[in-house]
Amino acid sequence: MRWGLVGQETTGVGGMAKALRTVPVILDVARDMQRLCPQAWLINFANPSGLVAEALQRYAPSIRSVGLCNSPIGYQMRIAAQFAAEARQVELDYLGLNHLAWVRGATIQGRDVWPEVFPAFLERLEGEAEPPIPPYLARLLGAMPSSYLRYYYRTAAVVEAQRTGTPRAQQVIGIEKQILARYADPELTTLPPELMERGGAYYSTAAVQLMLALLRPESEIHIVNTQVGDAVPGWPADWVAELPCRVSAQGVRPLPMRPLPTMADGLVRVVKAYELLTAEAAATGDRAAALQALALHPLGPGADRAPALFDDMLRTHAAHLEYLTE
Repeated sequence: MRWGLVGQETTGVGGMAKALRTVPVILDVARDMQRLCPQAWLINFANPSGLVAEALQRYAPSIRSVGLCNSPIGYQMRIAAQFAAEARQVELDYLGLNHLAWVRGATIQGRDVWPEVFPAFLERLEGEAEPPIPPYLARLLGAMPSSYLRYYYRTAAVVEAQRTGTPRAQQVIGIEKQILARYADPELTTLPPELMERGGAYYSTAAVQLMLALLRPESEIHIVNTQVGDAVPGWPADWVAELPCRVSAQGVRPLPMRPLPTMADGLVRVVKAYELLTAEAAATGDRAAALQALALHPLGPGADRAPALFDDMLRTHAAHLEYLTE
């Protein structure tokens, strides 16, 4: 069955299918933690990371959990390189959902470097043949968008590239074969360069830094996925978002953030509604919530085609989605 939809494992229909397969497993882990190690932290990497974090904090609130992605540290690495600084010295004005966020400012050890960072970003954007966002839109928003926003802002171009190019899944299979072949060499002592092509760069760095921060009495700023509380004016306190937080042995505390521009905020609200419905479906087995989520998603098939695609999803993933077919 051909749909002409964005094919991506963390957003759109692919991301929803992945969430419906993953969230029940993660919630099982949380229940095991409640029984065996209720004081432990669950740091979630599993994609879609923000949606999984939403499900954990909403449906397993007794477990201390936080979601982590490598996108923020990637921005810090690139900005640090621009100024010959260390990534941990870079602080970002960063807000949104996982894979749906915007960088609106940057400082290095308290010095505002955004007046240099943003024009350089726009220059690179204008030089790209297939930029993730039309340069005029980045300029109007005054922000650097997550690369995943290409799926929302340039949907037709993405679908056409999928139709004519090599599917990402096929590329990854080839990359992983190369990586496994390198790991078969017992003399290998450095990371294979193919890892940068696979995705997930700097995950180990971000993870270790976050784990250490959760053990220390003094706080550090990390960008993670957690409930916003009163940090973002106009957003419900129980929404999970990706934003800078003070992290220490006392927990994870979101920093106050100014609201997003209206256009960005509107997209966040629609996608968050989809996330809430998908998390509900995955946690409770509610088919109605799942079908509503599919009909709502901006990258979905639309309300007319949602029932047929939902049935197709259930057939394709029957081994993992039995809880939605009973």
